[in-house]
Amino acid sequence: MKSEAPSPKLFKDEKSADKLVYKLDEVVRMTKVDLETLESWENEFPFLNSGRTGSGQKFFRQQDVAVIRRIRELRDSKTLTMAGIKRRIEDEFGLTKSSPVHPEKMRKALHAVRDGLQDIVSSLEKGPKKR
Repeated sequence: MKSEAPSPKLFKDEKSADKLVYKLDEVVRMTKVDLETLESWENEFPFLNSGRTGSGQKFFRQQDVAVIRRIRELRDSKTLTMAGIKRRIEDEFGLTKSSPVHPEKMRKALHAVRDGLQDIVSSLEKGPKKR
């Protein structure tokens, strides 16, 4: 039996509920989760991934904020391991292996591939090393 997603009140005012994305400092303040913890959770949970603006500032979507709050609740209850929390979040939010890849994560991967290919092209253009 699949459990329903929790329906806690995410936002205290209507203005916040209208936003699609939140700056990093807003997320830290709203969720009461410090910066280092957020970064470690991004590494731990593949479905939690911030985006970056053109100027390099981190941002999170509404669903990311809901997931962060739920992770914090489950962690604070001290009844589940991190693996258990991951499975619970995947069930509650409908995040499965077949879920599409977060666009920001895909962009980062594509940039890494591009950079690697440019390095290969650069080394090939230099020609063989003379001995």
